[in-house]
Amino acid sequence: MTTFSGKTALIIGAGQNIGRRVAQEWARRGARVAVADIDQAGAEETAEILRKAGAESIGLHCNVTDDASVLACIDAAEAALGPLDIHMNNAGLLSGGNPEDIPLAEWQRMFDVNLFGMVRANNILVPRMIARGSGHIINTASFAGFYPFAASRVHYAASKAAVLSYSENLALYLLPLGVKVSCLVPGPVMTTSSKTMKEFSENYTMRAPGSDLWVKSQQECARILSDGMEAGRILIPTHDEGWESIRERAASPDAFIARKNAEYLNGDPGMPGITQDVIDSINE
Repeated sequence: MTTFSGKTALIIGAGQNIGRRVAQEWARRGARVAVADIDQAGAEETAEILRKAGAESIGLHCNVTDDASVLACIDAAEAALGPLDIHMNNAGLLSGGNPEDIPLAEWQRMFDVNLFGMVRANNILVPRMIARGSGHIINTASFAGFYPFAASRVHYAASKAAVLSYSENLALYLLPLGVKVSCLVPGPVMTTSSKTMKEFSENYTMRAPGSDLWVKSQQECARILSDGMEAGRILIPTHDEGWESIRERAASPDAFIARKNAEYLNGDPGMPGITQDVIDSINE
């Protein structure tokens, strides 16, 4: 049996964008997929797309900031499709602004969704998977937490850096117990998230991971994640160029930050390139 064929999966944060594409990819590979989102209509729309493609799926509501909602979602998924073999924590928030303009309440909101949302789900599912001696947890991080560039959203970057550390240490504990852990680390991927994000500063520059990168489609992101899971990888970045930045930062964090600042001051905020086919893919 492969990673996906005949397996039961839940994705929280699958009402649109990357989560929806991952659900489609896992269903294509043979999984039964429960999809959940705070936007229940979006989750049900995703589930209907999967069912029309011949997969078994259910759409559920989930508010990752509420313990009871998370438990109800997981229990409903297992009641409908069976014990969960795979679970992906993909719910997340994005907002921007200069550090001095980000209120404490936004920091708390960011961490409550981006980090503690997955902790709430994993605290329910990890014991169940340990008891069965199998399972696969997937957490979604970001290049913003992978290496420093996100001066225009330090709160978001900090939450995603926490997700990376959490995922690696969770893998350290769970792998000997038969439970796999993977962390999706998206670089620039074509989504609609930026259209609804809050902004706390006027006339600030959104700094990005690098002008040497190219935006990838959500479909390619889903394939990269799924192939990485098949290969048993823990950290799965969408762009291999991210490893080059990690090595450069490790060699000299001071020099890396100095280079990023020099690029910004010379008019390069690190915006990646994008091709028309990737732009078009958002509507596929």
